[in-house]
Amino acid sequence: MLAITVALTLGVIFVNGWTDAPNAIATCVTTRCMRVRPAIIMSAVFNFFGVLIMTHINASVASTISNMVDFGADTHMALVALCAALFSIVVYSVTAAKFGIPTSESHSLIAGLTGAAIALGGAGGVNMDEWAKVLYGLVLSLVGGFIFGFVVCKAVTVLCASLDRRRANVFFKYAQIFGAAAMSFMHGAQDGQKFIGVLFLGMAFANGQPSVEGVIIPVWLMLLCSTMMGVGTSVGGEGIIKSVGMDMVKLEKYQGFSADLASSLSLLAMTLTGIPVSTTHVKTSAIMGVGAVKRLSAINFSVVKDMMLTWVFTFPGCGLISFLMARLFILFF
Repeated sequence: MLAITVALTLGVIFVNGWTDAPNAIATCVTTRCMRVRPAIIMSAVFNFFGVLIMTHINASVASTISNMVDFGADTHMALVALCAALFSIVVYSVTAAKFGIPTSESHSLIAGLTGAAIALGGAGGVNMDEWAKVLYGLVLSLVGGFIFGFVVCKAVTVLCASLDRRRANVFFKYAQIFGAAAMSFMHGAQDGQKFIGVLFLGMAFANGQPSVEGVIIPVWLMLLCSTMMGVGTSVGGEGIIKSVGMDMVKLEKYQGFSADLASSLSLLAMTLTGIPVSTTHVKTSAIMGVGAVKRLSAINFSVVKDMMLTWVFTFPGCGLISFLMARLFILFF
């Protein structure tokens, strides 16, 4: 069970690096500050360091994920339920992709853990004090990202109004590369910690510990997760780069920098406070906030519809699959 749990978790981390991390460099590529392949390599490197460094400094998000649910005192059954939760994420993601339903690995993970915990111990298996942070994250990823994007872009517009446009573009070209690196770092810090929290739970259950209270995350676990996310990112995601950076809002260099800086600051605040959020939703919300500085009509609001659909389908859908899968796994294992 532990081997299956580790394999599934690393697989989800790999897919997360492959599909979510390209959002971090989308604006940098579409404004032609960097070519695709160098940008992907840079993102892979900073994703690696984001997971490793931020987990070492502040592991609040990993702690939230680990303590969000209670699988009970029977550590064998707890490990079985955890395995079922991860397997349900794979089932849900494949099913959602087949029917064209937008997904988020972060939300799938939270829903999967919750469904499995309820299957094992009823509603009491959910720690609402920690789960409330998930609800905060749903609101903050949309509203916070938009506000940060609008404010940062407005400030940049006012401060640089008198600058020569050509010189300003040269500056923002390099500033945006910095912003993309910061965004990649924070993607690793936020999403990497979620999966570290799951692996940490699996290790504790395998060692007969019903919780991870007071246990320090080992460095080798940080290295394992950060390496897998970096490898996943290096595979690329050029289609995602196009849809996020080009299809939503047509950006100039200063706007791309504003979106990256706003996203990074927003993710930093949420990571330090232990609030798990979808990095994709934070970035897309920030881009919409940046677009709103010029005019609201510059925004493709179908992206907001996709976010809402993700919330509507993922939590009940993946949660239910996880609940049923956990019940099935408990019967046979």
